Order: sequence, then C-alpha cells, then structure tokens
Amino acid sequence: MITPVILSGGSGTRLWPLSRPERPKQLLPLSGVETMLQLTARRTADRSRFTAPLVVAGAAHEAEIIAQLGVAGAGDATLILEPVGRNTAPAIALAALAAAPDALLLVMPSDHLITDTAAFQAAIDAGAPLAEEGWLLTFGMTPTAPETGFGYIERGTALAPGVERAVRFVEKPNRTTAENYLQTGQFLWNGGIFLFRASAILDALGTHAPDILDAARKAVAGAARSGRSLLPRASAFEASPSVAIDVAVMERSDRVAIVPCAIGWSDVGSWDTLYDVSPKDDAGNSFGGDVQAIDATGLLVRAEGLHVSCIDVHDLTIVATRDAVLVMPRGSSQRVREAVDALASPRTRNRT
Repeated sequence: MITPVILSGGSGTRLWPLSRPERPKQLLPLSGVETMLQLTARRTADRSRFTAPLVVAGAAHEAEIIAQLGVAGAGDATLILEPVGRNTAPAIALAALAAAPDALLLVMPSDHLITDTAAFQAAIDAGAPLAEEGWLLTFGMTPTAPETGFGYIERGTALAPGVERAVRFVEKPNRTTAENYLQTGQFLWNGGIFLFRASAILDALGTHAPDILDAARKAVAGAARSGRSLLPRASAFEASPSVAIDVAVMERSDRVAIVPCAIGWSDVGSWDTLYDVSPKDDAGNSFGGDVQAIDATGLLVRAEGLHVSCIDVHDLTIVATRDAVLVMPRGSSQRVREAVDALASPRTRNRT
C-alpha cells in the first residue's frame, strides 16, 4: 500500500487574475470540469493500492479542500494544515511524521496535470521496489522542448528495470544549456513527484537538513486535531527554514534514483502552458466561460462571471474576472508576475 501525499500549499500567482492567494490554481477547474486538486486525488483513488491521502495545505483553504475532496471520492483524506508556508521540505517532513514509519509515500503537487494515468501507475510500480529498500525516488519527465523554466536531472546508470541513479540536479538552465541537455538525451525534467519510505526521508532530513526536521517534530508533537485535520503547532513550524526538498535533500543524498517516464505531465505553470495543454477548436481557440468569438484565432480566453466578446483578434490571452481583466499576447505569460507586483505597489498601480 502506498500513501499519497498531496502538496496543496501554493499560491499560483502566475495564473492571476483567476488564481489568487485565497483561491489558488489547485482549487480551480483549469483543464476540465474538475479542479487540479480533484484530478490529483483521483490518480490514487484505488484503495486496493493506495491508502487515504495526506493533504498538506494552508489552513485558510481547509473548508474548500474538504468539500472538493469529498466530491472527488477522497473524503477519507487527512489534512495537515500549515500555519504558514515553508516550502516543500518542511511540508514533506510533516507528512512523513504523520505517516507510519514504513509507509511508502507518493508525494505529488496538487496543481500538476498528468494525462496518461496508466503510464504514471507503471512508473510507480517500477520505482516502488527500490523505494522499499530505502532509495529516494524522483520521477523524471521526458523533455519535449528546451524549457528554461524547469529544473533538470541528469540520468546515471541503471539500478533496476525502469530505474536509474540520479547523477545531479540542475536548476533552470539558460537556453543554450537546455538545448544541449535535450540533444544528449541524458537529462529529464524535474517534475517534483517523489516516492520514498517515510523513515528514509526522515533519516535524510536528519542528515542534510536537521533544522527542518527538528521544527517539524516539535510542530507535530504539539499539534491539535479537529475532525480529520491535523494542526501543527504554529510557533514551532514557523521556526523552520523555508527550503525545497530538492535543495534540502535530493541534491545532497547519494541514495537518489530517477524513474524516467512520459506521462503527459505539465506543471500548468503559466497561461501559455495552459493554452498548450487545453483542447482547442478548429481556429486554435481555447475558451472557458461565456465567450463569443468572431473571426478570431489562437486565443486563450477564460471568463468568470461575465461575458467576453472577441472580434478580429489573434494570438491573445484574455482572462476576465469580476474585478480584473488581463489581456496580453500569447508568449508573454511570464510577465504576469509584473502585473501582480505592480498592483501591490500604489506607485505603479496606474502606470501607463
């Protein structure tokens, strides 16, 4: 039996204005009827293979997450409510301490898309035997383009069928380096999905990031319970360093293996990425909400709570909510953060 650990603490500002801190992208139905969180939960819905999930999330989202998981058939989940966000290493430490020591933990971001569930299940099966032996498994996604916004993992020697040693992790290379990585075939995208025994990751944290483990232990020791929710002690958890699990452990341990896989993965990290993975009509348009298009092509339009008409426009991203409208050429989605930052500053809010 494998215990799913779903990380649901992100804010998703790159998909503003639809995604907001109070309702981040994992709680939105970006790629269909169900939300990203619900799709993630359904990947491990088979209770003959997977236990009820552990969901690590912000306390502010508790009610919405409980409601969404209930609809997705995961109402048996346990929520671990972070009093503050401290990145993935502290979040995983909380989950590992809440699980049985010998439990196999499948750690998944709640806001990623996987279209080939069967291939994902096969990758889990390939990695599970080594995870049982104490290896820390990560899933490497077959790259399809020289992306500079992803981390990469270099492949090493084979350890078992479908599993290889991870040689090194590389953070977001420049374009030339990413192109070289793609040509060699020796590098995979780091998808942020992991498989390991709870005791193995706790041992690794104790060796490579003892401050994180100590803070998590104190937070869990002083935790309160409310229904199916675990509330770690805030003062203890706030003392933890904010570090990603890749940096805290995976880049430092000599017991890291990689499962290469092609599972239709996307982090849906920008509006351009969402356009790429979304169904489109014959004119290359992807619409969500009340949208009308006349002589328009190559559009990504999301309308929430109001009507949007598009006439004789092309290759645009248009996102309209009740209190904000975003319009930009497709290909400019990495600049959304500039708009979010500008809105937070009175000096730049009305800049032309």
